[in-house]
Amino acid sequence: MMDKTFDPATVEARIADRWEAEEAFKAGRPERLGAEPYTIVIPPPNVTGSLHMGHALNNTLQDILCRFERMRGRDVLWQPGMDHAGIATQMVVERQLMEQQIHRRQLGREEFVAKVWEWKEVSGGRIQSQLRRLGASCDWSRERFTMDEGLSRAVLKVFVDLYKQGLMYKDKRLVNWDPKFQTAISDLEVEQVEVKGHLWHIRYAIEGEPERFITVATTRPETMLGDVAVAVHPDDERYKDLIGKFALVPLIGRRIPIVADEYSDPEKGTGAVKITPAHDFNDFEVGRRHKLPLINILNVEAGMLLKGNDDFLVGLPASDDLSAVMELDGLDRAIARKRVVDLLEERGDLVQVEAHTHVVPHGDRSNVVIEPYLTDQWYLNVKPLAERALGAVKDGRTTFVPENWEKTYFQWLEHIEPWCVSRQLWWGHQIPAWYDADGNVYVALSEEDAKAEARAKHGRDVDLVRDEDVLDTWFSSALWPFSTLGWPDDAPEVKRYYPTNVLVTGFDIIFFWVARMMMMGLHFMDEVPFETVYIHALVRDEKGAKMSKSKGNVLDPLDIIDQFGADAMRMTLSAMAAQGRDIKLSTQRIEGYRNFSTKIWNAARFAEMNGCVRVEGFDPASVKETLNQWALGECAKALSEVTAGIEAYRFNDAANAAYRFVWNVFCDWMLEFAKPVFQGPDSPAKDETRATIAFIIDEICKLLHPFMPFLTEELWEIKGRQGPARERILALSPWSNLSGLSNDGAEAEIGWVVDLVTEIRSARAETNVPAGAQIPLSLVSPSADVKARAERWNDTIKRLARVSEISVVEAAPKSSVQLLVRGEVAALPLEGVVDLSAERARLEKEIQKIVADVGKIDAKLGNADFIARAPEEVVDEQRDRRDDALSRKAKIEEALSRLQAA
Repeated sequence: MMDKTFDPATVEARIADRWEAEEAFKAGRPERLGAEPYTIVIPPPNVTGSLHMGHALNNTLQDILCRFERMRGRDVLWQPGMDHAGIATQMVVERQLMEQQIHRRQLGREEFVAKVWEWKEVSGGRIQSQLRRLGASCDWSRERFTMDEGLSRAVLKVFVDLYKQGLMYKDKRLVNWDPKFQTAISDLEVEQVEVKGHLWHIRYAIEGEPERFITVATTRPETMLGDVAVAVHPDDERYKDLIGKFALVPLIGRRIPIVADEYSDPEKGTGAVKITPAHDFNDFEVGRRHKLPLINILNVEAGMLLKGNDDFLVGLPASDDLSAVMELDGLDRAIARKRVVDLLEERGDLVQVEAHTHVVPHGDRSNVVIEPYLTDQWYLNVKPLAERALGAVKDGRTTFVPENWEKTYFQWLEHIEPWCVSRQLWWGHQIPAWYDADGNVYVALSEEDAKAEARAKHGRDVDLVRDEDVLDTWFSSALWPFSTLGWPDDAPEVKRYYPTNVLVTGFDIIFFWVARMMMMGLHFMDEVPFETVYIHALVRDEKGAKMSKSKGNVLDPLDIIDQFGADAMRMTLSAMAAQGRDIKLSTQRIEGYRNFSTKIWNAARFAEMNGCVRVEGFDPASVKETLNQWALGECAKALSEVTAGIEAYRFNDAANAAYRFVWNVFCDWMLEFAKPVFQGPDSPAKDETRATIAFIIDEICKLLHPFMPFLTEELWEIKGRQGPARERILALSPWSNLSGLSNDGAEAEIGWVVDLVTEIRSARAETNVPAGAQIPLSLVSPSADVKARAERWNDTIKRLARVSEISVVEAAPKSSVQLLVRGEVAALPLEGVVDLSAERARLEKEIQKIVADVGKIDAKLGNADFIARAPEEVVDEQRDRRDDALSRKAKIEEALSRLQAA
């Protein structure tokens, strides 16, 4: 006998162990070697990470696809693995060492990296076990790590090949510099933070015109010491006569040109802009256009670098007293800023100071202000790679779902810049470049190969020093679709499972990961890495706000699983995963799907208590009873809808089709219709109904398995003990084909009964008929078919609709609510049951209230100031309230029209 309740806490671990024992998720199972492969590579979570709702959604959707295709007979490889997460991981270990008052430089590189590996083995990778709790059906035996030996060889080969092809090179350019970690970081690791600061207006003397000045406005007066020009718009009448002349930098007297450049906006500030190419990305481009020098005045810790800085000292007039300025050397940029402002004020060059709110880049992990910083870095010329990646999407070899994300992909690739691939860290893939004493570089797969190249160049052995930098984490993850399969070795997995079928990921890494995988896959494999890119939306809180710890609105997936079970959370996310629409998640929704699990469990127990046991050789196409024909036809329809939904990545449509069939068709109607059959004497009809219900429960397990794997596998196992022995576990059972089970006659009959009862229930609720009241039903001039159906299902209709009697009449009785059911009229006489005039008045009053509420909402939504100032989630909430109100109004108007006709 089944337990009274389904307890996820006890079932999930046991089912997971069963899958593990059966090696259910292993790719290349012997019986599937001839099957068509289906491959998904997991977006590798950071080794430092833990499961959050974004992971839960992403991996649930991947799992749905993998379980579905596995059941359809494909040889599925869902490739798992983790990313070494360079800066994040180094930060974790450095923090641990600092608690012991140890700096990594005290340990040295080799010992520090050993410490990181030690941490990775003991504490890293928690997320793998958390993904297992979610039910992720990865081939865990094939788990990879971006720093493992095989992937490291792939990284080395790619770097060396790109260098030999002339695409990888070293250059001095601006990068996002994190002064705390003292490394370049990617744009992805930069957060734009709005801060309240100041705009300082500083006057620059015009050379040769003692009484004339040009005023610039800046948020960073300390960088003035690295100025190399002042730019004005070529059409700005105020400054046209100054173009080509020279200004003098305050405090230091450096002579700098006044250049014409459209970068300067006449409408902003003073219309004149100081140009500091070594400390601003826009200025760097202006500097390139005008061939201006680069003067770096900061060190790696964002302190002032003045003494001994030849670039800074060149061009400074010997006569000026620079002692006050030179005292800034070594000061932190924030302190130096205050000192510079004080000096400008003392010398009369500070014209104005105004409050100014602006956006300042911060490191997402260090939380310090990021510097545009001039350094030597390794770059990859991705332009030729980008052209192939663009072409592959434009010609349809890879498609985006939803399609609108193609525009984002195109926009970035069409304006792509060289990729800075080097990072000043110790944890990561060390760049395979060695230098001799003359600065010559040797890029090779190993130090031995580099020494051989140096020997060939010099004619003798020379000492070499390896580049200390490591590669950007995204470099190794760009190779993920083929490096995880064993490339660069001639591995059979590469031939079988590449290219992959689909990538499921978030929109925020289209630039940083998706596009780079496309470029690397096409360049090294000569094929796209995936046929489809499915971009899922964000998981937000119930009001539509982005989840964040600071807001206190984060839902932890593991807490949710503990409280409601993995299946309830997965089904909630699936049912809400509409293409292009963010998910507004609440515990109430998850609780609703936990109740769905309970409903399924109770239905299976009800079936068990009524002797519904699987029958050997049961043929659904041969059933005779109309009810069973109808239920099987509805099951076939649901199977078709679920299949179509998953194939089209309409996960919400698929999940909701399964939900509707299970709850609204099977539980609400089939089991209710079957109760009198079970209560009656033994008969062939009773046996057939029992066998049909047992068969449908099996089909429900299959339908729901991609979404709710634990509950369905448990039911499959339980029901397997109640009939013929199962051949295999549910995860490896075939997806059904129920074509041919649709029966128009059965649907016309049972569908009419269902619709009639539904309409009666709605009318009773809308007109406030007391729940326990038994009311008569009149069929108005029914057709012969309807009259016969009503006779056959008389008891069922009366029981389910709380109808006292069913009569046939020529015209609708006085004071009755009329119902139109599949073209036939039915009537509910309500005289003496409901005060019709009072009900009309109540409904009219409710409509008026809704109209007033909608008017208030429309006034808000029509207010441009409200739309501009209110948070996005507040605006969305108002729109949702409006939609709900209008939907409610339509239902009340329908009820009122019924009453007015009575």
